[in-house]
Amino acid sequence: MQHKGLKKHVCNVNHQNKAGYTPIMLAALAAVEATKDMQIVEELFGCGDVNAKASQAGQTALMLAVSHGRIDMVKALLACGADVNIQDDEGSTALMCASEHGHVEIVKLLLAQPGCNGTLQDNDGSTALSIALEAGHKDIAVLLYAHVNFSKPQSPSTPRLSRKTSPGPTRRATFD
Repeated sequence: MQHKGLKKHVCNVNHQNKAGYTPIMLAALAAVEATKDMQIVEELFGCGDVNAKASQAGQTALMLAVSHGRIDMVKALLACGADVNIQDDEGSTALMCASEHGHVEIVKLLLAQPGCNGTLQDNDGSTALSIALEAGHKDIAVLLYAHVNFSKPQSPSTPRLSRKTSPGPTRRATFD
């Protein structure tokens, strides 16, 4: 049996409930196992504003999915245009949430998005890197450090990093 799709004109998927959440935000928290159910969720994401902020705390569906480790929802939201750099009322981004909660695969996914800014600061001046270090997630900190320092395209005015000597058996490489 084939589902008939969402009735886009029946409900407003951008309407916030009394707690300030939209159906898209709530769906981002769902655990979906069946392919047909995920198709409905993706259709829902495509019908509304995936970048809307909750009226309380200003979180987006992407931030909610990230915080709860819902990588399938993160992928679906990104495919529907979720902005990785939106900041909530405290200045946190989805990348900061993933870094704090130790979601390595989600961090990798977010960093792979064009324009992902790993240097944004929250209201306390913390970055995703400092948050990962404070939470003890060294693996994530290494990913963030590499993204911030080595993923930018070189321009003529950007000094190139050079190594005067290559590490040999008696010298340790910088990142060992």
